Amino acid sequence: MASGKNSKFLYYLRCYLRQCELPCITQKRGLNLLEALEQNKDNELIFNRINYYCKLSTPTPLSNATALKDIPFPKRQKVYFFDSQEYLRYFPKHLRCHILSGDINFTPNEPSIVKSRPIAPNNENGVLLNMDKVRHFVFLHDSHSVENKMGKAIFRGAIHGKPNRIAFMEQYFGSSFCDCADVVDRIVVNPTWQAKPISLYQHLVYRYIICLEGNDVASNLKWVMSSNSIAIMPRPTCETWFMEGTLKPNVHYIEIKPDFSDLEEKIDYYNTHLDEAKQIISNAHAYVEQFQNKQIEDIISVGVLKKYFEMTNV
Repeated sequence: MASGKNSKFLYYLRCYLRQCELPCITQKRGLNLLEALEQNKDNELIFNRINYYCKLSTPTPLSNATALKDIPFPKRQKVYFFDSQEYLRYFPKHLRCHILSGDINFTPNEPSIVKSRPIAPNNENGVLLNMDKVRHFVFLHDSHSVENKMGKAIFRGAIHGKPNRIAFMEQYFGSSFCDCADVVDRIVVNPTWQAKPISLYQHLVYRYIICLEGNDVASNLKWVMSSNSIAIMPRPTCETWFMEGTLKPNVHYIEIKPDFSDLEEKIDYYNTHLDEAKQIISNAHAYVEQFQNKQIEDIISVGVLKKYFEMTNV
């Protein structure tokens, strides 16, 4: 059975081929995207997203920033380099920026291009770009109807170093309504929690899938919301290109308390109110749909960087 995950081989193949693209072709692509951005200047949906990702509203000069021409090819975390360069390559090489790789759960001191940021007031220095998308932006086709799924929840994830996930396992491991396990064996927190990883599609026999934040966001949330299962989680504290901060509890996902204490109550409720469960799934699908048009995603990405450079390279 296919894992459901994106192919890293195909991802890296596309990235390295992009690196070999002739400058004249890159320039033409960039001009076409900037022209498309201008043609869509009255498109409220596009510019609402651009302004959500880049909240900068006043000119903010950068200090000690790196010029695009001087960004080195990294030895590690290559996905952040490739995903940012996919769009940075369209801009003049003298422009300068800060790019922070990895799971960012704080607000940078200066405007910086990041994969993630906290959902909090005054977080505008975290300018979101869709990075590490080969891992995070996965969508599934689910052939199971919600009525035919098991009325239980499942959680599979890495536990070590994540206090919220350890607390969840301590509370629900072995319960009759939630099948949960630790699937990472590099550092074992509790041997009894260990289980072999399963494919994303094997999760889909369950009606509910637990989505718990790790170092920043819950990385499974995107594919869960694209399926016919329902995400159950506390209200998110971090966000990415997926705009987790705009998700509405009990509209796009089932909200549980931060201490997880009402999990069984919520499962029991939605098992007896399947029409409400189906409405959440429909809402989740409509939300996911906005990220599935590659042309629009390209235009928005270029728009975010254009605004970032206009606000910071002053």
